[in-house]
Amino acid sequence: MKNIYKLFLTVGLISSFQSQAQEDVILKGKELFGDIKARQIGPAIMSGRISDIANHPTNNKIIYIGAAGGGVWKSSDGGASFSPIFDKHIQSIGCVTIDPNNPDNTIWVGTGEPWPRNSVSIGDGIYKSTDGGLNWNNMGLPKSDRITSIIVDPRNSDVVWAGVLGALWGDSEDRGIYKTTDGGKTWNKVFYVDQTTGCADLVIDPSNPEIMYASFWEFRRTAWSFNSGGNNSALYKTIDGGKTWNKIHNGFPKGQLGRIAIGVAPSKPQTLYAVLETEQDKDKGLYRSDDSGATWKHLNSDFELVVRPFYFSRITIDPRNPDILYKGGLRGSISRDGGKTFKPLGNMHADIHDITVDLNDSNRIYVATDGGLYRSWDSGNTMDIVKNLPLSQYYHLSLDNEEPYNIYGGLQDNGSWYGPSKSDGGIEARDWHVVGYGDGFRVLKHPTKKIIYSEMQGAENIWRYNLETKELKTIQPLAVKGDPKLRFNWNTPIVTGIHNPDRIYAGSQFVHVSDDMGQTWRKISGDLTTNDPTKTNTEKSGGLSVDNSGAENHCTIFTIAESPLNKEIIWAGTDDGNVQITRDGGKNWTNVTLNLKNLPKNTWCYHIEASVFNEGTAYAVFDGHSKNDYATYVYKTSDYGKTWTSIVTADIDGFARNIQEDYKNPNLLFLGTEKGLYITVDGGKNWSKFENNMPAVAVHYLDLHPKTNDLVMATHGRGIIILDDVSPLRQITPDILKKDVHFFEMKPFAIEEQSSFGGTASELEFVGPNPNTAAQIVYYLKKRHTFGKMELEIQDMNGNKIVTLPAGNQKGINIVTWGFNTRNPKVATGKTLSYGGFTAPRVPEGTYKAVLTKGKETYTQEFKVVNDPKSVISSEERKKQAETTKMLFDKNEELAYMVYELDEMIALNKKIMEKDAKLAKSNGKIDSEFNSLKNTMVVTTGDMYVGAAEPQLREKLSAIYATVASQFDAPSPSQISNIENVMDKFNTAKSGFDNLKSKYKNKLSEQAAKLQIPFSLKSFEEYLKD
Repeated sequence: MKNIYKLFLTVGLISSFQSQAQEDVILKGKELFGDIKARQIGPAIMSGRISDIANHPTNNKIIYIGAAGGGVWKSSDGGASFSPIFDKHIQSIGCVTIDPNNPDNTIWVGTGEPWPRNSVSIGDGIYKSTDGGLNWNNMGLPKSDRITSIIVDPRNSDVVWAGVLGALWGDSEDRGIYKTTDGGKTWNKVFYVDQTTGCADLVIDPSNPEIMYASFWEFRRTAWSFNSGGNNSALYKTIDGGKTWNKIHNGFPKGQLGRIAIGVAPSKPQTLYAVLETEQDKDKGLYRSDDSGATWKHLNSDFELVVRPFYFSRITIDPRNPDILYKGGLRGSISRDGGKTFKPLGNMHADIHDITVDLNDSNRIYVATDGGLYRSWDSGNTMDIVKNLPLSQYYHLSLDNEEPYNIYGGLQDNGSWYGPSKSDGGIEARDWHVVGYGDGFRVLKHPTKKIIYSEMQGAENIWRYNLETKELKTIQPLAVKGDPKLRFNWNTPIVTGIHNPDRIYAGSQFVHVSDDMGQTWRKISGDLTTNDPTKTNTEKSGGLSVDNSGAENHCTIFTIAESPLNKEIIWAGTDDGNVQITRDGGKNWTNVTLNLKNLPKNTWCYHIEASVFNEGTAYAVFDGHSKNDYATYVYKTSDYGKTWTSIVTADIDGFARNIQEDYKNPNLLFLGTEKGLYITVDGGKNWSKFENNMPAVAVHYLDLHPKTNDLVMATHGRGIIILDDVSPLRQITPDILKKDVHFFEMKPFAIEEQSSFGGTASELEFVGPNPNTAAQIVYYLKKRHTFGKMELEIQDMNGNKIVTLPAGNQKGINIVTWGFNTRNPKVATGKTLSYGGFTAPRVPEGTYKAVLTKGKETYTQEFKVVNDPKSVISSEERKKQAETTKMLFDKNEELAYMVYELDEMIALNKKIMEKDAKLAKSNGKIDSEFNSLKNTMVVTTGDMYVGAAEPQLREKLSAIYATVASQFDAPSPSQISNIENVMDKFNTAKSGFDNLKSKYKNKLSEQAAKLQIPFSLKSFEEYLKD
């Protein structure tokens, strides 16, 4: 019996759970986010690293670029402007190749940047478009990690080769050269060296597609070191379409080789150039072959040719002259004598990755740099940057409390900047201000003072900058007597205090604290890292070419978080996997790393977020990609790190870097990953990728503004991206999702009174959009509305309709925008447009209703409209403005109806004279009187430009109406005088009209009746509805 009872109990519980599961509504992606859209504000004044350029082979107006972290962009005007065409896919690009057989339509993209510095992202395969970039398909090679080269057989578009460099952070059998013979449906690996050596470059002989050259590179990066070169690096050649490959090293030095750049002269394919990274410095540099690689001669070892070969390994040869070649480098250089001598290119951003030459004009070149794309019309002597590529690669950001708030952040190789979230005419280049050099990282505004903290790589400098006095002071913590060498991460954490505004934290292997804005420092911890001596010697990092930039500094603190609830609680996370907490202001620290279950040892702690709800709660994000581990690791603790729970689900694709907790709903979390933004509304049980105007870009940092509720993202490739006002998301609960319709609570909408004349940017400059200042009615639909009536009406509290708005009908969140307007006045018909007809009066502040009609059901939500809180206009002035606007509005419509009646009588009179010639003379006088009056009421001749006739009553009435209706204060004495003058003219016209109407209307009606001409006039109300 007991077992039977257990069986019934179990069945009952299962049934209950199943019923509950059936009732739960889980929305994801577009269904959840609906109309919520991201706002991409750039900037483009400091663009970002570009990996590759592809020029159309027959149309020099079409150019493609592949950005290191910002996707693929296309220009159709010779590089003057670009548009993104790859936003739905991973944004790290290795190469772009145009099919020479179908260049207008077929484009190939290899993902994964080929210049493997410490901060590069990853790729996820090879893509193909057959419609010029409108749509893309992933064609395979998902584990390629980074593709350096794609070649399409000029004889057959179905035959394509791909050079795969492969994984940066670990061994991989997916390296090598791949070939497809069916347009990418299937791939075969046709050449492979080993797990550590990948294809760094693959080029084709333009005169013989059977001949190709491939450079293979042995390399490895870890979080603490980089090694370029080995016995397996080599240059290969095939003469049978890739069936067999042979080394072509005759003339190369003995010993190990590193990365090899290779180029074939298009006008003389037997001439090859290669730049070698070698064991001996004397052997490094440019080599030339004039016999298709049979022999080589060493020509040049200039610094620009040999510097940082892992980062600069591209040779470009003029398509018409084999002796003119370009080499990427720190500054970029050009040779006009076949490589014997080089001179630098003109002034532009440093770090040159690719150079292409126009197909028709060798003087016209394009240059890809760490700071964007440049164009030249004189072979590189003078460089001009493309100003509409918002590819900035942010590492970090912070926000202030100004209105509008400012965004502060640092960028890869582009310094530190701050700029507004809103500006006149949009956010332009002029709005951004530089506050740091080098690679920028953390930039922080002092919480209460006009002071900014910024830094450059490895804490080589931490600056304190006074915005009022322009005083600049270097304040980074320095070693004192007895200190070991301080180890600062390339991306050193600095954090302002929450409880003491003058406090600032900085992390080396120690936590440093200053309570006087960096004047003095003290350590409040011991070494919180693993202090592994095998990971702290970076002096010889680089392999065959020493590259001790500081980027490989390891065993360092990477993230510091002070509890917003308790100043004594401080968290620290390290790049070698430790999580430490102090609960007494740094006197004692506890390593809680071992409490994190299923986390691989030494996985980089990228971010710790201390909760605003409970002082024992925190979130920790771990990034294992530098160990060749691309899994997602995000944990939550509610007991000061004693226990941790993973909040990762299979919904998330890509390793994570940052998490942001909402300030009001602990279940609303935002996660920045290498492939975009993810959001959960249920504490991590379900995650949804946000894709509404949001590219699949690496999100390095997130912050949530406490006043505006804006989520602000620092992306590493697409600049700053904002989700304006995420408060609807914090209201989502399981109960709401079960409703057919739900209106979200809305804060009072302020009618903004600020105006401007717009910005100063040219047509070719990027301008970031401003946030929408209109009222936004937000509601949720459980199902898409497909049949029956659906509209949204704004009403006053008495139920009077103000305006009808188009209602969104999609499943999920819908947003309807209302600009606080009523309807436009109906103005008299004339020869020209009357701009008063496009000016609607605004509603006064007060409470209003949004009424949604969905089929037979009606749903209502009240909301408030308030005046601009910054306004100094009195209520009496507002009342006079509203009364005058209403009077002028009515007079415009009254005039419109008079002109309508007059036009109808003129038309009727014309029909009468056409039908009865005997009446032409008498009725001709009537026509003359009608038109004479009309000519004083509206413009009847001219055009909309310089040929316009003199303004008449309609134009004058409309003009003063539009002016008064658009302002917020009472009419000025000058405006009142003008109104009186216009009203005199109005009364004169009305008197003249009434006289003619009483004199001729009945007469014309009788004539029309006799001639059987139908005639009727709409009532005033009917006319307005028409």
